[in-house]
Amino acid sequence: MLSLVHLKVLAAVARHGSVTEAAKQLHYSQPSVSHHLARLEAATGVKLVQRVGRGIRLTPEGELLARRAAEIVGRVDAAATELAAQVGLRSGRVRVAANASTAATIVPRAAAALAGEHPGLELSLFERHPVEALAMLRHGEAEVAVVFRHAGTPVEEGFRFVHLGDDPIHLISTRPDDSLAHHRHSAWIGGCDACRAELETVCRSEGFAPRIASHSDDMVVVQALVAAGAGVAILAGLGLQAHRRPDVHATELVGLHREIHAATYGDPPDPPGVAAVLAALTRSFSASA
Repeated sequence: MLSLVHLKVLAAVARHGSVTEAAKQLHYSQPSVSHHLARLEAATGVKLVQRVGRGIRLTPEGELLARRAAEIVGRVDAAATELAAQVGLRSGRVRVAANASTAATIVPRAAAALAGEHPGLELSLFERHPVEALAMLRHGEAEVAVVFRHAGTPVEEGFRFVHLGDDPIHLISTRPDDSLAHHRHSAWIGGCDACRAELETVCRSEGFAPRIASHSDDMVVVQALVAAGAGVAILAGLGLQAHRRPDVHATELVGLHREIHAATYGDPPDPPGVAAVLAALTRSFSASA
């Protein structure tokens, strides 16, 4: 039995000419694409791809099946589009797990847009740290997770990530036009494990290790501690959009950012409701940039 997912992978490889580009287009990892190709070869009993140097090319049998696969996938996608239009997303629920800064900014804007476009679609929000949000996704407790990640973070098998955009990092202090170099000996406010690792990486780029005196993940608490003179901190731009004290200063650290992604779990295609949420999140982030 031929799998539609396997055929979609083969069609993407044929269209883009490489496993790497196909993986990017499908939001898969490269090992996942290779796995699907191997499963398809096992199902058909013929060799579909062959290695050429560092790349691959389709065999004649692979080219034949890829042409048919493109037709099949195109017809299925068209049918799904027509069905979604017919149903009109009149009902259904999508559960979204998001970290605090995105839950306070881009997710509510996306929810407002969805309420106007698809009033029958219910959006449920759970504020969760990225690690917890991805766990909810894996366990079937959410359909979409909005998370921050850093460039080069390994992609776990089964997750698909849509890159919404980059969120700049700021130094939070009581001095205008401040710099990291001024705070080599200052007390710092750290957050979760990932946030502390990010802080340590940022400070190491200036040749010192931060002395972390206080700990909080709450953007309101962090800014209150800075305003009180208890230390300095780093915060992402979305956190400052969500809450900004007038008595602290934010200095953007050029070249440093977090990547904001919307993640789903399992094989595509996404259900119409999930696809609508992903599209609304993409538009919402673009509007916030």
